[in-house]
Amino acid sequence: MSNEFSCSIKRIRFDENYQPADSTRLTTNFANLARGEHREENLRKTLTMINNRFNTLAHWDNPSADRYSVEVDIVSVDMDIEGKGETFPIIEMLQTTIVDHKDNSRIDGMIGNSFSSYVRDYDFSVVLLEHYNKHPNSATPANFGDLHGKLFQYLLNSETYQANFNKTPVICLSVSTSKTYHRTANQHPVLGVEYRQDEYSLTDDYFHKMGLTVRYFMPVGSVAPLAFYFAGDLVSDYTDLELISAIATMETFQKIYRPEIYNANSTAAQVYQPSLKYQDYSLTQIVYDREERSQMAVTQGKFTEEQFIKPYQAILEEWAASYAVKNSTFKKHAA
Repeated sequence: MSNEFSCSIKRIRFDENYQPADSTRLTTNFANLARGEHREENLRKTLTMINNRFNTLAHWDNPSADRYSVEVDIVSVDMDIEGKGETFPIIEMLQTTIVDHKDNSRIDGMIGNSFSSYVRDYDFSVVLLEHYNKHPNSATPANFGDLHGKLFQYLLNSETYQANFNKTPVICLSVSTSKTYHRTANQHPVLGVEYRQDEYSLTDDYFHKMGLTVRYFMPVGSVAPLAFYFAGDLVSDYTDLELISAIATMETFQKIYRPEIYNANSTAAQVYQPSLKYQDYSLTQIVYDREERSQMAVTQGKFTEEQFIKPYQAILEEWAASYAVKNSTFKKHAA
């Protein structure tokens, strides 16, 4: 069989006129915000929050805190497994562009930010659920996330990705509510104070199979650390403005989606365990249906099973067994 799958990339601007594409996972934060009677107001307020946070962090030579604005594009990757023109939406990320109004220039922001994957829904909401139903209190299956991880690394090594992007993605997510984080003495001028934990979460291990290392930082003005997943060196490989674009974008989504953690009225302590049961927090003025988001994950996982896993199972299993990761420099950051 051929060892080559065909990848194609599409972009759609995330602005007040944004309408989710048919292939967009409905559980995705930005798609959730863009539905219902409050959609345009939601989108305007979200973009304002992103811009305000960006200017707060990029404060140098920016006395009025209005020098920059951030444009956000939703990047969708479709994969053709058999080369017959039939594609499946494999991954969705965000790409930011920074507009410097001082000199009317455009600057590349971060690629990555959010991470959306139908196959991840399948792994967590179908495979893992069935495994724990059959084997309560057992460990995660040894091969859990292997296929997804190889598909992601195949994308990064593809000519399609490298023709469109100059750097590997940085994914910025919430910290895990099942783990405890410890503040360290290490502090970065943009990323803020670093936190560490003694044990990686299931999400951390899943992203590690994608070739991504994780570090946890709480930027200045934030109330909780964010989890940054990356390949290479988070501190050296990206500019301050790229890092700020990721923080501004993803902290905004987390304030909307997880206000108990990221819009709390007190700052994370030196020893910190996130909790969605925390009561002392503020709501944003943005309407978000979190219950719908959680319910849709199972539906979309089963959709993936029927439309992608089962039809191509033999091809995917043979490919995954023979696919060797080309980049051997991916390493897990020491805890």
